[in-house]
Parts: sequence; C-alpha cells; structure tokens
Amino acid sequence: MSTSKRVYFSTTRTLNRRHFLRGAGAAVVGLPFLDAMVPAFQSSARASAASQQATPRRFVALCATLGFHTPFLFPSKEGSLDGSTPYLNQMQDHLDHLTVISGLAHPEQQGNNGHASELTWLTSAQRPGLAGFKNTISIDQLMAEKVGLETRFPSLVLSTSGRSMSWNSNGVEIPGETRPSNVFKALFVNGSSAEVQRELKQLDRGQSILDTVKGDAEKLNSKLGIQDQRKLDEYFTAIRELEVRLNQSKSWATRPKPEVDAKAPVDISDRADAIGRQNLMYDMLVLALQSDSTRTATFQLSGMNAVPAIDGVSTDWHQLSHHGKDPEKIDELKIIEQAEFAAFNRFLAKMKDVVETESTLLDRTTILYGSNLGNASSHSPRNLPVMIAGGGFQHGNYVAHDDVDNTPFANLFVTFAQQMGLDIDTFGSSTATGVRGLEQRNS
Repeated sequence: MSTSKRVYFSTTRTLNRRHFLRGAGAAVVGLPFLDAMVPAFQSSARASAASQQATPRRFVALCATLGFHTPFLFPSKEGSLDGSTPYLNQMQDHLDHLTVISGLAHPEQQGNNGHASELTWLTSAQRPGLAGFKNTISIDQLMAEKVGLETRFPSLVLSTSGRSMSWNSNGVEIPGETRPSNVFKALFVNGSSAEVQRELKQLDRGQSILDTVKGDAEKLNSKLGIQDQRKLDEYFTAIRELEVRLNQSKSWATRPKPEVDAKAPVDISDRADAIGRQNLMYDMLVLALQSDSTRTATFQLSGMNAVPAIDGVSTDWHQLSHHGKDPEKIDELKIIEQAEFAAFNRFLAKMKDVVETESTLLDRTTILYGSNLGNASSHSPRNLPVMIAGGGFQHGNYVAHDDVDNTPFANLFVTFAQQMGLDIDTFGSSTATGVRGLEQRNS
C-alpha cells in the first residue's frame, strides 16, 4: 500500500495554482484560486439545491457533432410547425411537442477549427481550441451537482465515440459510455456481496482522502488573508458537498437496483451501423429516466470518417458533411440526417409512451437536440440548429432569431437550470433568461 504523501506549502504570500492538497494514496485535490495566487479566480455563484418533487423534472441534451444541413430543417418562415421540411417531416408524430429555433450561437466560438465548438456546446466557454483555452462546467453537470443526490447516478454521460458534451467543475471532460450493455448493467444488475463490499471500501477510502485534504487546508488557512480565507471557506463547503455525495453513494451501494422487464441489450459490433447504435442507446436512456436512476443525461451523437450502413449512402459521412454545396453529396447527407431524425422521433415516442402520475415522461423531461455546428461544410458555429422537446413548454412553433447578430445560446441554459430547481439567473455567456419563443405552459 502506498504511503500518505504531503506537499510543502511556502510561508510566503504568493502561491502557485499548481499547489495541491494530497491525501492517502497520493490522490490529488486542487486548491481554488486565491488572492495569493496569480491570477486571481472569480468563483461562480452557487445555485441552491433543487427541491424534491413527486414527479421529478429531468434534462437531456443530445448533440450531433457533424451538424445538420439546416435548409432541410428550418422552415421558410416563423409560425406553426407543419412538417414542411425534410427533417421535420420525420417528426410528424411529435410536432406539437417540439419547438425549433434558429439564430442562436455562443459568442466567440470560432476557434482554429470549427469542430472545436463541440467542446463548449454545453459550457459556452469562449475561444475553444485556441491557445490558452480552458473549459468550464457544462450546464448538465451544474444541474447534477444540485439534483444528483436524489438518484443513484447524478448524471448519465453517453456517447457513440467515447467523447462527450459533459465537463466537470474543473473543466475536465467526462468520458462518455459507448456500450449499452454497460449502461444496463450499471442501472439494473445488482453486484455480488463481494462487489458491494469492494465498492464500499473504495468509498471509505475516498472519505479518508477528503479528511486528510481538509486537515491540510485548515493548516493553510492560518497563513492567508481575510479574502483568501473566505474563498477557502467556499472550498471547504465544496468538500462538505463531496462528503455528502460519498455518504449518499454508500447508501445507494447497499440498495437493490430497480427491476425492469427489459432484457439486457446486445451491443452492436458493426461500427458502421450508426443508427442502430443510436437507437439502442436511446432505449437505455429511456429506461434510466423511467426508473429514476438519473435526472440529467447527455448523449453525444458523433459522426464518422467512414460510410454508415444506411441504404443509399456510399460516401464517407464526414466528407459528406463538408459537401461544399455539391448537390450529389447533399443528397446523400440528407439520407443520413433523415435517419437521425427518424431515430430521434422514435426516442420521443418511447418517452411519450411512459405515463407518470399526471403526465408523461416526455412532459417532465426537457430535451435539447441540435448541433454545435450551424454549417458543417464551412465549420461555422453560428446560427445553430436547435430543437427543444417536452419539458412542459408551449410547443409546435418555429422561431427565427436574427441569424446575423445571434442570440446567446446559453440564455436557454438559464431557463433549463431554473426549471430543474437551480437558483441562477446567468450561466456562461448568457445575457438573459430564456429566448423568445420558448415559454412554459400554464399547468
């Protein structure tokens, strides 16, 4: 067993951000930015914990990282959705549960490569991919920090590639789970007695690390000024929140997992079967929400540098997304993206079929579906394709914001967070709460 390690703290006032507190087993917890560090760090406001609800609210974000050809999505004018575009035609069953919005974007998203905008789709951090870029927490993880203690899993991070849209409070990407079988096992397969004891031992070790870290931080506290002591107190609060989460995890470890009628999925080994893989993970997502195993989830729908197994498609998907206005490439791309929208339509149908106390699972779940690219062919992160489904909003319309002077996409995140019970009025690059065209139903 490795011995406990400590780092030496200088008695001088200037500290380096790379100072750490180390607990047993060399686990590392980073200090917050203090005035004694250069530069200083302005901590973000903390949201209040979401209140318990009989029928809980949920949030799901789905991002197609190769974009959508928006002329096939956006209607020609604002107003009621009628399925008049090729992609909305795939959604005929749920047009009254959808809102389509154009003219949204994160400011200063044009980096060294437009694909870098996928890093910040849910964070709105500026200048992704450029020198010195540091990401921030994604909106789903901010929600998970506040409502995650109510469920076995604070959040579910899914992916078709292993990457994800979710970033923790340190700006570190949370890897996405790509195998539906692993998701099903985590959600519904109870571990053996030995496995449960092993998990409890790991949680106890995590508790001892936090105890050591807190002790070291308390020693450091006496060497700091009043402002830094106040910031370190916020850090202690974060540690206490982690302690609560660890204790909650210990409680969940000993509880039986929910039983479901569904059979364990068989993973699709054919990587080219992109739509089949999406559908299988969508099924796991429905089960996770229906069983209240989590209330916050993301699913990154990555394309591929290969030909997807879809009838009528014979060209590399990534190459098609960069079509350069070639009509033949656009025709093939349309086939792929229509299949994606059909898969999304299927997902909404399954969500709608789950009846809860006074509504459906779809009514209680806000679903954000879109892309980090408004024009994949030119790598543009402007005028993003955005659809909102469910969540109890007034739906059935297309709302066109100014496609030149785009409305901040993060304005939507404030509304979503408030709906989940967070007490915030700003997030990232937001300038207001919500956007025109998305209002809550009076119910």
